[in-house]
Amino acid sequence: MQAMRDLLRTTLGKSLNALEPVDRLAAAWPVAAGHAIAGRSSVTELDPNGCAVVTVADKGWLTQLESMPQLKGDLARISGVPLTDILFLLPAGAAAPPRVAPPKARKFNAARKLP
Repeated sequence: MQAMRDLLRTTLGKSLNALEPVDRLAAAWPVAAGHAIAGRSSVTELDPNGCAVVTVADKGWLTQLESMPQLKGDLARISGVPLTDILFLLPAGAAAPPRVAPPKARKFNAARKLP
């Protein structure tokens, strides 16, 4: 299985040369990151400084991806696009955690006698 992955990494990089850099990164992402991660994230942008922006499904995956520094090198090598960094972001609507309503306070009845 590893031999097949290595083959895909080298041949994919060569076949992506005709695409724009951000499209090369997006096409290379599933090979660099793996199927499970690619199913929950995607390359959405490449800034002029060479920083790839990857949108991540949720905070759990965001934390996981931020702990994988090898992704930058793998993605750059496979896509043939020089990268300075990868910025992992949540989708715009998911940035703030959901608000939880505080529990209802119990009313204190001063007239009630204690046992």
